[in-house]
Amino acid sequence: MVFSSHLFLFYFLPISLGLYYLMPGRGKNLLLTLLSYVFYGWSNPLFTLLMLFSTVVDYVCGWIIGCSDSVTASRRRRFALITSIITNLSLLCIFKYSNFALENYNQLLAAVGMENLGIELGFRFILPLGISFYTFQSMSYTIDVYRNDARFQKNFIDFACYVSMFPQLVAGPIIRFQEVANQLAVRTHTLEKFSRGVALFCLGMAKKVILANGCGKVADVIFSAGTLHWFDSWYGAFAYSFQIYFDFSGYSDMAIGLGLMFGFIFPKNFSSPYKSASITEFWRRWHISLSTWLREYLYFPLGGNRKGRKRTALNLVIVMFLGGLWHGASWNFVIWGLLHGSLLGLERSMGRRSLYFTLRRPFRIGFTFLLVVLAWVFFRAETLSGALTYLSCMFGLSTIPDTSMLVRGIVYQPYYLLVMSIAAIVVWAAPQSWDWTRRLTFTKAGLIGLCMILSLLLLTLQSYNPFIYFNF
Repeated sequence: MVFSSHLFLFYFLPISLGLYYLMPGRGKNLLLTLLSYVFYGWSNPLFTLLMLFSTVVDYVCGWIIGCSDSVTASRRRRFALITSIITNLSLLCIFKYSNFALENYNQLLAAVGMENLGIELGFRFILPLGISFYTFQSMSYTIDVYRNDARFQKNFIDFACYVSMFPQLVAGPIIRFQEVANQLAVRTHTLEKFSRGVALFCLGMAKKVILANGCGKVADVIFSAGTLHWFDSWYGAFAYSFQIYFDFSGYSDMAIGLGLMFGFIFPKNFSSPYKSASITEFWRRWHISLSTWLREYLYFPLGGNRKGRKRTALNLVIVMFLGGLWHGASWNFVIWGLLHGSLLGLERSMGRRSLYFTLRRPFRIGFTFLLVVLAWVFFRAETLSGALTYLSCMFGLSTIPDTSMLVRGIVYQPYYLLVMSIAAIVVWAAPQSWDWTRRLTFTKAGLIGLCMILSLLLLTLQSYNPFIYFNF
């Protein structure tokens, strides 16, 4: 079930809100947990068993860590922490990376003429929706309890509600337990909070349906066209850059808005990332919850920036390599992560000698955006060879077939040009929805309502409506 669907908008959400506000007191968390399991298990009920298993393991491990004295029971605490980490990472490795590992193992054997030692399974592991998000979220709880950054949760229903909460379950943001611990116990439900939640949800829907879907159609046509003129290739790369931003930031806005409707305040997940003047700044603005998670649970434990510039640069590369692998079991994601890690390391190593500091901020923003666009090619392309072919087109190194004119006839239609233009204006000129909805006026409410009506009309007409991050 996705947010931008008639099933969710006209059935699941109204029923959920109605039942939630009729439910008294502490029963709200139990109801929200049950609704979240229905939401998550709609496509495949078996996935709920996997999430429940992860929830039970981390709850028990958190209990053991929290109830054990840090001096006399250090072994017990450490064993519980390791159990939690191994369990969650094992779930990820089995369901997300086993097929990838097996394919590469067989390809390696074939390359050295030892095909007879290959392994062929009669089944394939299906990637459960949101497993990358809820395992990271649940695992961070036990780590924080071990570090004494958070108190362990005695109430299992409250903890299960934290892990499974449907607004942010399948595509984030990744919420740390300490950010909502008090809200799970006591939270306020006000008309102002609910109204802002509705506003954020409507704006997120508009980002997704009006902008992301339109840009995504352009990107799909161009990326699947083979070799193209350099101008068309850049146009397609820009289209995908807009698509993934509006797709994911739109989902985050909807998730945060839904959280407000149910009384929760989630942290901001995007802060105009394409206005960044360096890759370092980009990662402070893009998918903030993941960047924070990687910093707190990988970068700092590796030593952070405390061991010199070279080690800092290496740590950044390692973290982004793992961040790329987290996005998907593909060498393209690994390369994408390594590119960003190398750029981060280079910026940190060069400091103020970096090229960025020789340019004015508007030029630095443009240069950073071009680097991000080039890296997105690996993120979007189906295969490594496809990414390299596409990059060669972008730099005019490929032969252009006559059929490229057919592609132009599709992607340069007035509707798509209008969507791309609006997307560019919103990216670089419009205020952030997070800030814009802090104070609502009648004028803003009218604009928000218009965006929602247009989104619903387009949703009725469109057959193209994917959520990119559901794949991760």
